[in-house]
Amino acid sequence: MPDLHAILPTSLRAISRIARLGPDVPSLIVRPVGNALGGPERKIPFLFWMHGRTATKELDPGRYLRLARSGIGSCAIDLPGHGERRTDEGQRPERILDNIEQAIEELDAVIIELADHGFDLSRMAIGGMSMGGMVAIARLCRPHQFRAAIFEATSGNWTAQHQRQFFDHEATARLDPLTHLDSWREIPVLAVHSRLDEWVRHEGQAAFLAALRDRAEDPTIIESLDFDQTGAPHEHLGFGRCSNEARTREIEFLGRWLA
Repeated sequence: MPDLHAILPTSLRAISRIARLGPDVPSLIVRPVGNALGGPERKIPFLFWMHGRTATKELDPGRYLRLARSGIGSCAIDLPGHGERRTDEGQRPERILDNIEQAIEELDAVIIELADHGFDLSRMAIGGMSMGGMVAIARLCRPHQFRAAIFEATSGNWTAQHQRQFFDHEATARLDPLTHLDSWREIPVLAVHSRLDEWVRHEGQAAFLAALRDRAEDPTIIESLDFDQTGAPHEHLGFGRCSNEARTREIEFLGRWLA
């Protein structure tokens, strides 16, 4: 596999590194220049980010640069079967739930080691796109210390998925976030989605967010940014002409809750 870090923008390579964390998980670690939120003696707030199926941690370098310029660090991992640990079997849609479950079990060991890289484990957010967002949502149904979450083109209502024919019924019952909200700890959420998404039903995610609001002491911290049409491939990948609006809103959201 080519060295994807080597083809990242020069400005991103200068503030990032690749490391193997936890149970040998390839991780892209990005630190703000000069640690803009407090200098070298202060720990860095950060976003723990996960890509979608068939993608890699290096996808969307603009996201990591925007975060860094706002004083927010980031760590993006290669999900099981993807990126530096890609396998043909791991790319198969039938492996979605297996990969999600493995990733959930790996996260804590990876995150603990980020403290050694200057990251503040008391000011961290979690997020992901598509399959990565499913990992994030399912992880939040267990005890955790995240302060906020960002979900892109994903769902916490897995029975509403187009891909449900690939979902093992036993695994879905065990992991589906919508059926495990008794374990959900109320934190700020920003969910970004296209109403025309062809791969992950907007209606399914809307139902999940409604369930979160119904349970919340403060429903206003469950935010959504829904686009009528983005022009992105399948109305799913990257939000097309609406990507700048999405990224700007996400940076504002993280700045508000991690400051």
